[in-house]
Amino acid sequence: MPQSQSLASKPDGRRLRSDRSRQLIIESMLELIKQGNLVPTAQQVADHANVGIRSVFRHFEDMESIFETANDLCHKEYRGLFMGGDRSGSLQERILHATECHANAYETISNMILSAAARRWNSKVLRESYTANQDQLRKDLNEWLPELKGLAANKRHAVDGVASFEMWHRLRDIQSLGKRASIDIIVEMLEALIST
Repeated sequence: MPQSQSLASKPDGRRLRSDRSRQLIIESMLELIKQGNLVPTAQQVADHANVGIRSVFRHFEDMESIFETANDLCHKEYRGLFMGGDRSGSLQERILHATECHANAYETISNMILSAAARRWNSKVLRESYTANQDQLRKDLNEWLPELKGLAANKRHAVDGVASFEMWHRLRDIQSLGKRASIDIIVEMLEALIST
């Protein structure tokens, strides 16, 4: 085998180290957010990844590009949390199942959503991502509850508000309610909006 062919088939060690370093930076960003540091600094990310601060900015143009990369990764990873579930049964059963599915997803990714919200005002990418996520949640709720298609516009908007992460966050973190109590409240509100 010619030497050039042998070299071409060998992985480039520097490239592999660079890719690994970039991955560590993203993983560190996500881990810090999961731990409750919603807007980590470059130094905190570097320290957590055990890389130099210069390495962070060699891989990423600025902190916003790290947040955006992390947000894209999260969206792909967590989208499945809102999919599936038992979508059969009576309207009341489906409202309960949809609420439980969303509640479990919100509990899992709460800090990620809060982190994105803290930076959304200053990021076009995050604003666009938020809008796309809201559209997807609305479509998903329509699949759970086809009855929503017959609602008046104001009631449909109210359903989106009640089923939103913002409502979930208010009940759980601001009003300090338990998970079951929060689910029960949302189910009761959705039933009132959809059934009347």
